Amino acid sequence: MTDHTSVLYAHGYHKLRIKGVVRETHDASSFVLDVPDDLAATFRYRPGQFCTFRVPVDGVEHVRSYSMSSAPEIDADLVVTVKRVAGGLVSNWFLDHVAVGDVVEVTKPAGVFCPQEAVDRPVLGFCGGSGVTPVMSITKHVLAQTRRSVRLLYANRDRESVIFDAAFSALGDEHPERLDVRRHLDDAGGFLTAEAIKAFVGTDAGNADCYVCGPGPFMDLVESALVELGVTAGHIFIERFLVEEQEKEAAAVETGASGPESEVPEEVTVLLGGKKEVVKYQPGDTLLETARRGGLRPPFSCESGNCATCMAFLKEGSVRMRANNALTSEEVEEGWVLTCQSLPSGETVVVEYEAM
Repeated sequence: MTDHTSVLYAHGYHKLRIKGVVRETHDASSFVLDVPDDLAATFRYRPGQFCTFRVPVDGVEHVRSYSMSSAPEIDADLVVTVKRVAGGLVSNWFLDHVAVGDVVEVTKPAGVFCPQEAVDRPVLGFCGGSGVTPVMSITKHVLAQTRRSVRLLYANRDRESVIFDAAFSALGDEHPERLDVRRHLDDAGGFLTAEAIKAFVGTDAGNADCYVCGPGPFMDLVESALVELGVTAGHIFIERFLVEEQEKEAAAVETGASGPESEVPEEVTVLLGGKKEVVKYQPGDTLLETARRGGLRPPFSCESGNCATCMAFLKEGSVRMRANNALTSEEVEEGWVLTCQSLPSGETVVVEYEAM
C-alpha cells in the first residue's frame, strides 16, 4: 500500500458484524461488535474511548460517535450503548434498524476521556442520561485494575430512563467499600443544582479526579460547581463532542492579530469527492467550517480533535491545529491534518479530502 493508502486504512472505516443487542431501557440499547482476529490490534481501546460509525439514512451517509460501555481486559467484547434522542437521526436509526447479524462501518477507537494511570486519587463521576456510557467503562476499569474508590452522581429524567441500573448495583455488591452511586431523578427531586453537586463532592474537592459527561447544560453546571469548589483544571475531565463557540472566537482574535506569522489566506481551495471549491476565507474558521461554507459535505464527527474522521491532506500552505489527539507526528509531518482543528495561514492553502 502507498503511504496515503496505509494512513487512510488505519483511520478509515472497517466493517464489523453486530454480535448481540442488549435492551437496556425502553429508549437505549447496547450493541456488541464482533471484532475479527485480524482487526484485534486496530480495535484495541482504552476505557472511556469511543468509535465513530458511518451509516446510511434515507440514502445519505451520516457519521456519529458512540462511547464504549465495555472495558478492555474486563469485558470479552467491544460494546457501545446508544440512547434514543428526540430528532436524533442516527441514534434513532440505530435503535430501529440495527439487529444481530447486521454489518456496520466503524473507525478504530479514539478519544482522551480516559482514567489517569499510576495515580491513587479517588474518582468522582458526574453523568447525565447517556453520558453514563463512558463513565461505566471507566468505572469498571478502575474497580478491576486499581484500588481507587469511585463515587458517581448519575442524573436522569425518571427511573425508567436509568441505563445500567442493575449493572451498577451488581458492581456495588462486588465492591461495597469502593463504589458509591448516587442517583438523581428529575421527576422526583427537580433538576440537579450546583448546591447538590457541591454537597456530593464534599471533602474530595482537593484530591479527586472528576469525570463529566452528559448534555451540554449538565456539563456546564457541573464544571462551574467544581471550579467554585477549587478543583483545578488538571483534575477535571469532560467529554465534549463539539468545539466551544468561545474557542472559535478566541481563534478569530488570534489569527487576526498583526504580524507576518498571523497572515491568513483570502481564499482556501478544497478538493472533495471530485469537486473543487475555492472558498473565501473567514478569519477564525477552521478548514472544516470553510469547506461547509463552500457548500461541500466534508466528513466529521467529534469536532474536538479526538478522532480522525475529518482528516485531509494539506497539498499547499500551512495550518495550525488547535488540538490533535488522533494523528501521529509522522502523519502530521507527511501533511495530514484534522480539518476541524486546522486554522489556515499564508497566502495559499489547498486541502484534499481523500476517500476512506
